Amino acid sequence: MKKFLLLGLMVLAFLGCENKKGAFLNTVESQNDMTTTIQKFIAALPGEELNYLVSINHAKNANDLNITLKPEVLVVFGNTKVEAMLMQCNPTMGLDLPLNMLFTTDYEGKTSMTYTNPEYWSLKHNIKDTKCLDIINKINVSLQTLAKEAAAK
Repeated sequence: MKKFLLLGLMVLAFLGCENKKGAFLNTVESQNDMTTTIQKFIAALPGEELNYLVSINHAKNANDLNITLKPEVLVVFGNTKVEAMLMQCNPTMGLDLPLNMLFTTDYEGKTSMTYTNPEYWSLKHNIKDTKCLDIINKINVSLQTLAKEAAAK
């Protein structure tokens, strides 16, 4: 009986992996190469009242250790005032701030951007305050806009 229960739980877990509804991560495929996509993304940040902070080239860092990764760059950016307001909602928001976007290129040369869906934060950090939820919604719209702008030719 325990084997059937365990098997049933495993099947449910695997089926749940393909569920796109309520996804924690959003991925947008770019029509540009990685360098162009990142440049366009960084250039669009001020339009969303966000500041570029740093880029971390995971592939280069791994290569320095003789480990091979496909091209992968994390761009970190944010708005200190907005981030402070979110941390007032729940200090654990500091785990997900500042904002970041991961740029990757697959073996076929396709570049994608991936970011955490801000709507997930309300669950992860138990945020129910309407003011805080409004901020999260605005960030979600900004991230969608930035990704769309960076992905376009």
